[in-house]
Amino acid sequence: MKILVLGAGPSGLTVANRLSEMGKDVLVLEKNSEAGGLCRSKQVDGAPFDIGGGHFLDTKREKVNQFLFQFMPESEWNRYERNSQIFIYNSYINSPIEANIWQLEIEEQVEYLKEIAKAGCNTGEKMPDKFVDWIYWKMGKKIAEDYMIPYNQKMFAEELNYLGTYWLDKLPDVSFEETLRSCLLHKPYGKQPAHAEFYYPRKYGYGEVWNRMADNLSDRILYNVTVKSINFNQKSIRTAEGESFVADIIISTIPWTEFNELIGMPEKLILSIKQLKSSAIETRYFQDKLDTKAHWIYYPDDNLPYHRILVRANFCSKSRGYWTETRKERIGMFSNDENKNFRFINDYAYPLNTIGKQEIMTELLDWCKNNQVFGLGRWGEHQHYNSDVVVELGLKMAEMLGR
Repeated sequence: MKILVLGAGPSGLTVANRLSEMGKDVLVLEKNSEAGGLCRSKQVDGAPFDIGGGHFLDTKREKVNQFLFQFMPESEWNRYERNSQIFIYNSYINSPIEANIWQLEIEEQVEYLKEIAKAGCNTGEKMPDKFVDWIYWKMGKKIAEDYMIPYNQKMFAEELNYLGTYWLDKLPDVSFEETLRSCLLHKPYGKQPAHAEFYYPRKYGYGEVWNRMADNLSDRILYNVTVKSINFNQKSIRTAEGESFVADIIISTIPWTEFNELIGMPEKLILSIKQLKSSAIETRYFQDKLDTKAHWIYYPDDNLPYHRILVRANFCSKSRGYWTETRKERIGMFSNDENKNFRFINDYAYPLNTIGKQEIMTELLDWCKNNQVFGLGRWGEHQHYNSDVVVELGLKMAEMLGR
């Protein structure tokens, strides 16, 4: 075939559908029995359960939304203003914490403001290169130790200083002046986090739109096919089932660490791939109804196994209860009773933004591109992208290849 796409998650489905619209010969290989990747949904307790955790369609990218509405019209989506909260000091405040400490007791507000005023970014210190150091530099000692460090340790790993600082544009940017103003005027100031407004299907889980995109491709997707090697010299891949596929162009949206062989790739690049890190999470369903209007809640408390919960009854039709997100290494903290609940392990959940990763991926992707193999999406580019971002990237790649 002309173009071979590895993986039928959001990025793979986007580039394949757009290239098909342009009349290109495309085939998609997917290791699971259904499409959607991390954005798949299952029926649990009579309602959708999103196995990959909290995935929503951001409203900001109009071109992305209009593309997806071709498969699932806007009338089939609800639009929400984000309500995300943090459980801290035995109470709930809105996220991000820097813009909402005014919701805490006045004594706590004063302590936070004192520490933020002394933070390195407000005293002229140079921005550090390591993530933990940056937290102290940006937010001060109290936010660092009460929230940011324990939460990120729960979500990513106990040791955080191997993470760099190049990815922090994903985090909301709230200055000391804006934090002070929010405390004085009792309203948030500063840059809002992702999904300030988002779409979620009226009747289905988030996986529905990706199922429809897969249906649109029909027999141009092969399921239950596990790719194990790429031969760059022959522009071919080999599967665990013993099949081979040859194409003019290969687009990979799967983790680079999943390949057993990368034939024809320089040894230096193969060794650099082994340095890429990621985290695995478990999602688990609880049928208890929570008395909250929040869509999701962050929990920095180390005594709780999970780092956040998604209150699906507040955005998912005909559902009750909530589901948790827990880093795989912390699953054993659940009680025996809780082990009876529906749960799902995502072995590849979050690419970790380790120091040096940007240089590795730039060199890797540039070399592959020169050999007509393209990395795309969260795993093909090893970046912590949301689904709206990978759709946008898939559309751009299709336009580039379809010329």
